[in-house]
Parts: sequence; structure tokens; C-alpha cells
Amino acid sequence: MRRRTVIGLVAGVIGSVAAGAAAFAATGHGREMMMRRMAVAAIDGALDEAQASPEQRAAIHAARDRVLAALEEHRKGRTGRLDAVLAAFEGDRFADGLPTLRAQIEGEHAQIADAVGAALVDAHAVLTPAQRTTIAEYVRSHRHAHP
Repeated sequence: MRRRTVIGLVAGVIGSVAAGAAAFAATGHGREMMMRRMAVAAIDGALDEAQASPEQRAAIHAARDRVLAALEEHRKGRTGRLDAVLAAFEGDRFADGLPTLRAQIEGEHAQIADAVGAALVDAHAVLTPAQRTTIAEYVRSHRHAHP
């Protein structure tokens, strides 16, 4: 091969790798992103099955995004929560600080539960009874069996 061809191929490969790395970084990675993609696909699959209109999809996607934002906010505090539990565990009076830590965690979980509940109410409001039945059947047929 000519030197120019080799240099061109190397530059193309480096450019492709850089573009792929940038795309991967932009879309995120890890378990959280995988779970997000799975949730989005499950919701979209159910909406496809129910033949939801674009307006219904927009309302349900907005509700979904609020739930995902609440989950992301909770996830951001994971390191701080673990550090607080470990600091209390290392201390001499772990039992004294445990109720406060537990109340904080339960409060965060309540915020997520509230977001999920509000999203379900929003979805219920925009779907017709027939669509709600179709989605319920879709969920029943697609849920995983857990012992």
C-alpha cells in the first residue's frame, strides 16, 4: 500500500473510534441507562399495542420523564447516603443515627412513589377504557415470572 493510503486508513479508523466514543459518552452507559432504555421500550411497546395517539403519547412520555427524573435524582444521592451510613456504622452510636438515616431514605422513596402514582394518574386520564384494558393485558402478558 502507498503511504498516503495507510495514513488515510489510520485517520479514518481513529475518526470512527473517536465518533463512537463520543456517541457512547453522550448516550450514557451503565446499568441505569440500560434500565432506562428498557423502561422506555416497554412503555412504547404498550402504547403501540394500544394504538395511542400522538397527543396521548406526548402526555405519557412527559409523565414517564418525570418519573425517570425522580429516579435520577435519587441515584445522584447514592454515594452520599452510603457515606452517611458507613460513617454512622464506624461511630460508637450507630443505633442513635439510624432512625434519621432511615427517615431520609424513606422520604426519598416516597418522592419516587409519588412521581410513579402521578404518572399512572396522568396515563389513566388520557387513555380510553379500551386502551387501558389493552395496556393492562400487554403488561400481564409481558411481565416476567418472579418466584
